Amino acid sequence: MKKTPNFYQDRICLNVLANSVENAVACYEAAEKHIVLGVLSKNYDSDEAAIEDMKKYQQATDNALSVGLGAGDPNQSDMVIRLSEVLQPQHVNQVFTGVGGSRSTLKQDETFVNGLISPTGKIGVVNIATGPLSSQGESGEVSIDTAINMLKDMGGSSIKFFSMNGLEHIEEYREVAKKCAEHDFALEPTGGIDLENFEEIVQIAVDAGVKKIIPHIYSSIIDSESGDTRADDVKVLYNTVKKILDK
Repeated sequence: MKKTPNFYQDRICLNVLANSVENAVACYEAAEKHIVLGVLSKNYDSDEAAIEDMKKYQQATDNALSVGLGAGDPNQSDMVIRLSEVLQPQHVNQVFTGVGGSRSTLKQDETFVNGLISPTGKIGVVNIATGPLSSQGESGEVSIDTAINMLKDMGGSSIKFFSMNGLEHIEEYREVAKKCAEHDFALEPTGGIDLENFEEIVQIAVDAGVKKIIPHIYSSIIDSESGDTRADDVKVLYNTVKKILDK
């Protein structure tokens, strides 16, 4: 199975949560396969249960699986490492300190491994203290350039900028996008993205020259009753991606 996400025009791949294999397939088809489906490790009591279930998602979507933490929970970092080693998914979500472990156990460089860094309220400065222990202490503030180079050292593929809270940190995000383009590094904007602000957020990254972008759109497109991600909304997002890139 293919181990790299399927980017539209080799540029943008959506990331949404899947509530079931059926839901994953519906979203996969709505995005014409330019998507990875998030399944959260936090939802499983054991590695065995997670692996058994996640394999079903892989088989149904040609491995478009994104192994998730669960709201960026650093305590899930080690479980994600163990699951990813066995599953070899297309996409892995990690806290900053979990990137090296994930890449090491994957034993290949095709799978996309992101590293979670957070806004600080300061343009050009990010917080890399997102691990199980480091997140409990003082903020680990470094320049975006340093954060990207450290992620590259560890075998990371992209910055997961979380939580953006929609447009709240937009100027910080602009600078992150600019630096990702300069360093030829991928970017994954995450947190508070919805149908209204999606185009602006993605357009900023495209205009900055970021080569690969994986926007995460989660709770805003989840049906509150069923828990499913709405495939119709995924279609809207995908059409927006085409609108941006087909200009």
